[in-house]
Amino acid sequence: MPDLLYRWPEAAKFGRRVPKEKFYGHGSVSTSVREQFVAEVQRINWAYKLAETTINLVGDTAVPEIQVFQLDAKAADVSDAVLTAIDRAVPFPIVFEVNRHRSESDDVRMVAAHKQLGAGTPKLSSYYSTAWLPADAPRDPLPTAISLPALYAALLQPLTPLALRPGEEMSEVSDRLNAARKLEREVTALERKLRNEPQFNRKVELRRTLKAKQDELTELVEG
Repeated sequence: MPDLLYRWPEAAKFGRRVPKEKFYGHGSVSTSVREQFVAEVQRINWAYKLAETTINLVGDTAVPEIQVFQLDAKAADVSDAVLTAIDRAVPFPIVFEVNRHRSESDDVRMVAAHKQLGAGTPKLSSYYSTAWLPADAPRDPLPTAISLPALYAALLQPLTPLALRPGEEMSEVSDRLNAARKLEREVTALERKLRNEPQFNRKVELRRTLKAKQDELTELVEG
């Protein structure tokens, strides 16, 4: 996990508290997720709005604006299910900062999913996250970008465990990461079968299949 926090532009500061009920108060959110909101979230702050009017970068239909939401956790963390409920309710890409207070330190992590907007419910990738960092850790300036879509890709890319290939879109990175995770599960299952297989001929076949899956996984994760 990367050690990374961004220094959000002062011109983009929004600073509006959003009631939790805005996100879990309607019927599309399950009872269990509502309970997670209540148990996990102390406060939601719509902290920054990255838009043409605030940072002078042009958006498009895929990335019209980028929102930064800061969540104060009641306990150790805020779950992906809660982040998903917020993401699906807001028609813009979101970068989250989750803050937690512990007796020995205040920590923060940055987390986001790649979000594809469309006519219906937005399509979300898995969530990518930094490590937990001290709340007062140094912050990096925003990546240099010529548009909001380019900025969005540049914000997310360091959070993913994959190297970005030349000309690759973040949606392609998300698909590649999902495929890599599926292959990792298959490799783990094959390794377990190989350990438990008593027949020599079957072991040879399993090793061949395992090697092919490992090679495929290596190809997926390399830039």
